Amino acid sequence: MKNKQKKLLLLGGLRYLLPVIESAHELGYYVITCDYIPDNIAHKYSDEYHNVSIVDKEAVLSLARELQIDGIMSFAVDPGVITAAYVQEQMGLPGNPYESVCILQNKDRFRNFLTQHGFAVPKAKGFSSVEEALAEKYWYSWPIMVKPTDAAGSKGVTRVDKPEDLKKALELAFEYSMSKRVIVEEFIEKMGCSSDTDSFSVDGKLCFVSFSAQRFDDHAANPYTPSAYSWPSTMAKEQEIELASEIQRLLTLLKMRTSIYNIETRIGCDGKAYIMEVSPRGGGNRLSEMLRFSTGVDLITNAVRAAVGDEVIDIEQRPYNGYWAEVILHADKEGYFIALDINEEFSISHVIQTDLWVQVGDKVSPFNGANDAIGTLVLKFDSGEELDSSMKKLATWIKVVVE
Repeated sequence: MKNKQKKLLLLGGLRYLLPVIESAHELGYYVITCDYIPDNIAHKYSDEYHNVSIVDKEAVLSLARELQIDGIMSFAVDPGVITAAYVQEQMGLPGNPYESVCILQNKDRFRNFLTQHGFAVPKAKGFSSVEEALAEKYWYSWPIMVKPTDAAGSKGVTRVDKPEDLKKALELAFEYSMSKRVIVEEFIEKMGCSSDTDSFSVDGKLCFVSFSAQRFDDHAANPYTPSAYSWPSTMAKEQEIELASEIQRLLTLLKMRTSIYNIETRIGCDGKAYIMEVSPRGGGNRLSEMLRFSTGVDLITNAVRAAVGDEVIDIEQRPYNGYWAEVILHADKEGYFIALDINEEFSISHVIQTDLWVQVGDKVSPFNGANDAIGTLVLKFDSGEELDSSMKKLATWIKVVVE
């Protein structure tokens, strides 16, 4: 008797789902996508699409039961992570504990959890109104970070250096918060570059962990939106070992299972190892794809396999096969895209892949968040010194022309 084709429900429709759909199809799975935006690009490549909001847990659960799915994922789509965990728990599908996912997905609850269990954590407090937060100005030591508790992609995030700028930052954060709650936390000055990259656990054991060098464009509309990443990280080996140990401790406390994670970490100037964010999903900005380039470990295919209960394969720690970087292409002003101008010598020597998401004449926006990116470049270098030198002078080699 022929085995039934497994059905995978993907929440969202962003282009970051395209390699997920490709892997699922290569594995022989039937792919269903859903969200409330029919024109999203991923729906063109799935086998079936349903117009259902991914933040409506009950509606997605009803759809999942009707379709008799075998697994559900919210890869690189932060708003769907809690919904996916809810459906997994209600239907007995593979996944992580729902309550643990809720803790990880709420910055307020996550900071409290880290504090309760003795992790290095920024001093932080959550608020439900602008007035409530302003009333506690005395509590802050400047500078501070103001963030929505439930948004990703650096949306609504502001560094505030003086009290008179706080109200505007709070209003912006509330604008991007679905739950209408924000967190105010001390700014942790980092040593070297912070890290934002993907990792993977199997039966709760951290079998693959990576650290990157997260880089920023000081001239961008939002200078706290990452504009490039590179591997290996700028951290010392012993710092990476300490962070990996703390990440494992966190996963154990939360009783996490087999899962991909997007994890943000940093080493503070105080020497402490900070876990800033952990989300049980693949990261945006093609981070898992970059790890496939740089290590050969295929987190995407294994995340897909895990979602439907199939065995994961070849998830193991491997060294980087060179010095890699990803540039997040973006405009520095509002206007119309004219060209991507890359120095010919630089392109021949270092550009491995160009992925441009706009065409000539398309309207582009200033770089306020990840959604304003217009493409990516995958770069490779012969040494860490060459990588660092090139990343500091990217504007010399790469220009996004906008009129």
